[in-house]
Amino acid sequence: MKRAIQPGLVILLAAGLPFTAIAMTEDDPLLYLFKADQLELREGDDENTRVFDGHFWLGKDLDKLWIKSEIEATREGTESAEWQLLYSRAIDPNWDLQIGLRADLDPEPKRNWLAIGFYGVAPYWFEVDTALFVEEDGQVNLRLMAEYEMLLTQKWVLAPEIELNWYRDDDDELMIAAGVAGVEAGIRLRYEFTRQFAPYIGVNYESLLGGTRDLARDNDAKTSDAQLVAGLRFWF
Repeated sequence: MKRAIQPGLVILLAAGLPFTAIAMTEDDPLLYLFKADQLELREGDDENTRVFDGHFWLGKDLDKLWIKSEIEATREGTESAEWQLLYSRAIDPNWDLQIGLRADLDPEPKRNWLAIGFYGVAPYWFEVDTALFVEEDGQVNLRLMAEYEMLLTQKWVLAPEIELNWYRDDDDELMIAAGVAGVEAGIRLRYEFTRQFAPYIGVNYESLLGGTRDLARDNDAKTSDAQLVAGLRFWF
């Protein structure tokens, strides 16, 4: 899962920035990982959506620099684009504390957030990524993401996942109401040619909740969407 970087190796990554990394010692080498959790096409009722969800980290056993990215786009252009730049510190064999910045580049208006969260493996092997975001104007967003991998055979893996978002205040510009604003859930079946390379198919479901759902109805916007997905998961 982790690889020591050899002298002179240059890695070009998601942000388009070059990193030159050299292994300092055999006991605590400089490590890296680039992982595309979802590189997929989603087919819904109205249009197809292209999605990238992945991360890159660079560092040593205890301290790392993380870059996380989530991008969704249609033929009309980018619907949402989120980037996070985080300092990650291992506080337990299974958990990292992460602190940094989040930038929402789409949709308008652009938003910047302070981020603090935990990433790791909960009991029963649930992979959890949870974070509290504080926006520059005072808005607060709490996000909880969880995924579980069920090994059906040595090659076939079934992976259900869920994401919930809670907001402290109303946001009229983005039509978000205070409270739990929405849920996204999916299940994907992948075939691992190798651990690093696995195509998959599945279903993804998104639904607005509470006051956010009422705002969408008042503006004749969709409140839920079920999509068939096909994509690729890989890492190196």
